[in-house]
Amino acid sequence: MKLVDEAEIEVIAGNGGNGCVGFRREKFIPLGGPDGGDGGDGGSVWLVADENLNTLVDFRHERRFRAQRGQNGMGRQMYGKGGEDLFITVPVGTVVTNVETDEVIGDLTAHGQRLLVARGGKGGLGNMHFKSSTNRAPRQATPGEPGEQRTLKLELKLLADVGLLGFPNAGKSTFVRAVSAATPKVADYPFTTLYPNLGVVSVEPHRSFVIADIPGLIEGAADGAGLGAQFLRHLQRTRLLLHLVDIAPMDGYEGVEVMSPVDQVRAIERELERHDPGLLAKPRWLVLNKADLMFEDEARERAQAIVAELGWTQPWFLVSALGREGTWPIMQQVMGFLDRQRHAEAEADEDASA
Repeated sequence: MKLVDEAEIEVIAGNGGNGCVGFRREKFIPLGGPDGGDGGDGGSVWLVADENLNTLVDFRHERRFRAQRGQNGMGRQMYGKGGEDLFITVPVGTVVTNVETDEVIGDLTAHGQRLLVARGGKGGLGNMHFKSSTNRAPRQATPGEPGEQRTLKLELKLLADVGLLGFPNAGKSTFVRAVSAATPKVADYPFTTLYPNLGVVSVEPHRSFVIADIPGLIEGAADGAGLGAQFLRHLQRTRLLLHLVDIAPMDGYEGVEVMSPVDQVRAIERELERHDPGLLAKPRWLVLNKADLMFEDEARERAQAIVAELGWTQPWFLVSALGREGTWPIMQQVMGFLDRQRHAEAEADEDASA
């Protein structure tokens, strides 16, 4: 399946213009000498990060980009015009990899950031550069250098502070709806979310953060099972993970066994570790969802049993995303957590620069 957050494009910088072989020929000026000008440099190809874009879908239709060629040199010592650079806009959060060498060329993480991906060829020299005391009329010029040509893989990693993960139908999209203005699709069947969704949580004026909802993970996701594995990269930039679990999963139908909440947590932990051990090392809070399906005492007792069986040591919460019960206190604690992290990073930067 071709995804809108992955694309492969070919970029071709402009060739340099050729140098000119020319001689000054004017009335009453004998033996004018060589005056061939240099060729212009070819245009380069740049990627520019734009915060107004959020997918790579445009590259489905146009995958080949070529910068302008440099103009050839001319007589009367006239240099050729340089080719214009080509600027390609991509979303903020795009990682650029050279397909041939598998080398990461750059990571565009800020609006307006530019990355040179193909340098234009240098223009050739005209024959005026080759005159000497022994070669008064050189008929020698050099051709322009070819521009660089690369095949690039563009991979978009969403820039979110908080990432949601969990099995399909755990209530992640409902949770995002409850705490932000985002409106991801919600339905009573698995794999409702087909693409990542971003929501901005505004705790109070000038204090907000971005939360990302990715498609549900299932066992074997690290090997490509399900949809979520193709979007696990979006969790790599987050500062905090919220692990949503359905506290009361519905009974399966004939021949299909439903995993318990504890088994679901363990399964996703295994997939995170297999995909990137760094994901499992991130701060991760447990959110036990769908408490509205039980009586309050029963839900609290079930939640405590799950936490005890997991041996969970990080923060955990019991909520009803559908009823928006218990969701806002989590957002306030998340905001406090992010503020402390940013403050610690700022202090570390000050110490490093001192």
